[in-house]
Amino acid sequence: MNLSRLLILTGLAAGVAGAQDLEAVSDPQVRFVTNMGEFVMELDIGRAPLTVEHFLTYVREGHYEGTIFHRVIQGFVAQGGGFTTDMQQKPAERKVFNESGNGLSNMRGTVGIARTQEPHDAGSQFYINLNDNTDLNPRPTRWGFAVFGTVVEGMDVIDAIGHAPTGAAGDLEQNVPVQPVVVERIELLSE
Repeated sequence: MNLSRLLILTGLAAGVAGAQDLEAVSDPQVRFVTNMGEFVMELDIGRAPLTVEHFLTYVREGHYEGTIFHRVIQGFVAQGGGFTTDMQQKPAERKVFNESGNGLSNMRGTVGIARTQEPHDAGSQFYINLNDNTDLNPRPTRWGFAVFGTVVEGMDVIDAIGHAPTGAAGDLEQNVPVQPVVVERIELLSE
């Protein structure tokens, strides 16, 4: 990403760039094609510029193709982007700064970046909120989980994924769909 685009995305150039430059930056959309159907995410580049660029880098590299939704908890989240169909974890060396204080909330249909207990340890994994999960939002005493987009088409597919029977697989003791939910491809619709 070039420096001028980064400045515009993070809002640091607001005083330097004209309003038309800021308006020219549109929210990218990506279409996920899975073996259970398709859905489209719109990514909020204005509120989560670092996370969106981080996610799009993995999209452009083809990282998500052939991955599964490996953690599905009915009424909570559907998480993917980190494991292959044979339950091997894909390397995701790049990490992103936690943007959970961006004003976006973990509401039904929003997309967040998954992480460990370390606040700035998010790699390639993402989750889709199946319900309003405001407990994942930041608090004055702790970091939250950063929302960076919203499902704008295909929430019925997400709901079907969210109701898939789950069990143990590989090293994961629970919440793995019995019939793998596979990301076959991702199409970058706009950028």
